[in-house]
Amino acid sequence: MQPLLVIDISNSWTKFGVVHGQRLRLAGRVATPKLTVSALERVEKKYLPRLTVIASVVPKALTVTKKVWRGRRLLIVSDRLPLPITLKYPRPRTIGADRIANAVATARLYPLPAIAVDSGTAVTFDIISKRKEYLGGVIAPGLNAMTHYLHEKTALLPGITLGEPSHAIGKSTEEAMRIGAIIGYRGLIRGVTEAIRRELKSKKITVIATGGHAPLIAKKTAFIKEVNPLLTLQGLQFIAEYYESNRHTV
Repeated sequence: MQPLLVIDISNSWTKFGVVHGQRLRLAGRVATPKLTVSALERVEKKYLPRLTVIASVVPKALTVTKKVWRGRRLLIVSDRLPLPITLKYPRPRTIGADRIANAVATARLYPLPAIAVDSGTAVTFDIISKRKEYLGGVIAPGLNAMTHYLHEKTALLPGITLGEPSHAIGKSTEEAMRIGAIIGYRGLIRGVTEAIRRELKSKKITVIATGGHAPLIAKKTAFIKEVNPLLTLQGLQFIAEYYESNRHTV
């Protein structure tokens, strides 16, 4: 049987996953600004997928992708698709496709209620109820966005490389900025998570981290249950399986 191809187009990176049977593996990634027709054509010809599923938050990159898959079976994730979760949200068309995929994967794989925290260009929180309802979310600036902004908008603060701080009190400007970024973002995620848990009136809530900075942020925390780098691609896989099992046509 031909494989399923899943593509997550984010602001920084485009990731490709291939599903044989029910097994997903990461097939590669490319910087989204460098995503070209030829690069996509190579992927399509290599795997010859029976169906390609795409989540994109970059309209220009999605336009390029549509050109490559013209005449082929293509599924673009949005609120208009049949989904294995309910979007309990006033304007579902404004939910990012990647966030829908994260919610679908979280609802399928983890105890509910749950929060999917995606640490990328932005830090997004997506909340799923016990009834597999997407309830809404929270958006904060990403780590790079915050540190780059400080560097660009101040005269004396330097650019820094993110990494685990060795102390909670900085002895240099770089160290102080690193502490503010890493320990500060852990506090942000903990505080938002606790506020959501109280609003849901739930004793427990599962927190799943994904995205490029997830391993660094989740380190030394007890409230994050798991770091899952494939969460978005898994969500695309589950959306495709639900779509195909209900015999919908592209």
